[in-house]
Amino acid sequence: MKDEKYAMMREFSRVDAHIPIEVRLVPSEERQNIRSKISGETILAEFPTLTDLEDKLLSDWLKMLNAKLDSIINMLTFQREGFCSLPFKKVNISGGGLNFSSSERYNLGDVLEIKMMLPMIPPVALYIYGEVVKIEKQINSFNIAVKYIAMDEDIRDEIVKFVFKRQREMLREKRSKK
Repeated sequence: MKDEKYAMMREFSRVDAHIPIEVRLVPSEERQNIRSKISGETILAEFPTLTDLEDKLLSDWLKMLNAKLDSIINMLTFQREGFCSLPFKKVNISGGGLNFSSSERYNLGDVLEIKMMLPMIPPVALYIYGEVVKIEKQINSFNIAVKYIAMDEDIRDEIVKFVFKRQREMLREKRSKK
């Protein structure tokens, strides 16, 4: 049974990364309403996508302008929601969970809200939720492992894309050192 649980937790590739992240304990009264989300997703969903025009040049120009406006809206949303001021932390991240060091002690089964920014192009700002599945006491901190909960596959896919991007970067660095 333990081997089966370990295999399930290792279903996804994992990488170490330094990313902007903030963690908050979710009070029990909030737990029934949690749902992971991509920041700004609801704002951009309100606007319909552009349809192609007969004039190809004008259509391409309008799409480029629309993409720039989407980027500006995203950056303003990130700033308003505090993503631009998140502290960087070293994490071990995968499509199934996250491992990080914390000065705060959590308990097994605690639900955490994790606000983080994945350094992609464009950046991906996420609110994700995880259940504490492992705690290891360090000298002056705790190593906390969480498995994601209340997460759609679209959000998991963004995390997996980041993991693969980070793995490619690490391989390039390794090759350039040879």
